[in-house]
Amino acid sequence: MQVLTFDVEEWFHLLDHSETRSEAQWKNFESRFEQNLERVFSIVSRCEVKATFFCLGWVAEQYPRLVRKISDAGYEVASHSSRHQLAYQQTPDEFRADFRAARDAISDATGVAVDTYRIPGFSLTQESIWALDILGEEGVKVDCSVFPAVRGHGGLPKFTSAEPCIVKTGRGHTLKELPLNTRSILGNKVVFSGGGYFRLFPYWILKKLFADSEYVMTYFHPRDFDPGQPMIPNLSASRRFKSYVGLRGAESKLINLLNDFEFVDVRTAVSQVDWDTAPVVQV
Repeated sequence: MQVLTFDVEEWFHLLDHSETRSEAQWKNFESRFEQNLERVFSIVSRCEVKATFFCLGWVAEQYPRLVRKISDAGYEVASHSSRHQLAYQQTPDEFRADFRAARDAISDATGVAVDTYRIPGFSLTQESIWALDILGEEGVKVDCSVFPAVRGHGGLPKFTSAEPCIVKTGRGHTLKELPLNTRSILGNKVVFSGGGYFRLFPYWILKKLFADSEYVMTYFHPRDFDPGQPMIPNLSASRRFKSYVGLRGAESKLINLLNDFEFVDVRTAVSQVDWDTAPVVQV
């Protein structure tokens, strides 16, 4: 099972950086959203694949016509929060308000209720595990927020499943979880299905990793396929590398993957899982 997803946000929505942290600062950057979304739209249309688009509520407010276009074309639209903030830097009340704002903006744009969610930056940590209780209370059925490895923005390295599972929360809520998948490379858990590793690895390595994995959850961004985007000011050398490495070759890698493997969206993946026998993880 290979699951195709895109986190629908602007090119400047980098997390945990002083120049891009707040909505007020976003106004300092040119928009590249429409051209980048159209590039992604062209790729998935030409390759005739379905995908889930995790949209920011902010994007649905700014570009309701484009978010409606995604839904009208038959693609699944899910929530990626409203203002793209790290969960562990929010209070529970702030997180709940942000979730509700995103849900309402996306539903207003598409006319479709939203019950699938992904936390920005996979910033679900043991200290912010309360977010899963809030998602359960707010009616989320499917979550795709778990990064079961060490990550700069958090992660849950002790999470016991890197495949579809049932999450049971401390307050008794149950969520269907589609986490990121991992692969052990040189003794380290690596997530290769999006982000810097996807852009860094040559295609022959990616193809082998995909072929050797029974389950893959991808996570791409429109900015991943935009080699012409400007450099965000004052990034550290490591952040520049992580954010800009491999942009020029990413589109051809994605097209090759879509041609070489069969991908499904989240809702199709959920329908294909035998949830009665899926692993159960208590958090």
